[in-house]
Amino acid sequence: MYLLDTNTLIYFFKRQGKVEQHLKTIPKSQIHVPAVVWFELEYGLLRSSKPEQRRQLLQLTQNTYGSVPFDQACAKVCAGIKHALQTAGTPIGHYDLLIAGTALANNFTVVTRNTREFERVPGLKIENWYD
Repeated sequence: MYLLDTNTLIYFFKRQGKVEQHLKTIPKSQIHVPAVVWFELEYGLLRSSKPEQRRQLLQLTQNTYGSVPFDQACAKVCAGIKHALQTAGTPIGHYDLLIAGTALANNFTVVTRNTREFERVPGLKIENWYD
């Protein structure tokens, strides 16, 4: 099961890298998007110079892939990740922390090009579909 990071969906929307190829080969039921990524994409839409075009693409994507909420289990995992990384002096961004916690709590593999940030999270499975 896969959890898509924001940058992966942006590359998909822009038809960059090999993201689209990967999405075509994996059953849609195995691909999910965390709530925080929907937030980031909605915010990006508000800042877009082509909001109508972007809205259609976002709605199609929301109708295609499952959504994963940020729940109590995710919150507990995130707290542990944040504590471990802060203690080690290697924190990651807030949204990446929420995505990583959601992935670990649900046993998903994060799909991102931002491997440098996510590699700091112990036990997190990561794949880069861009390259």
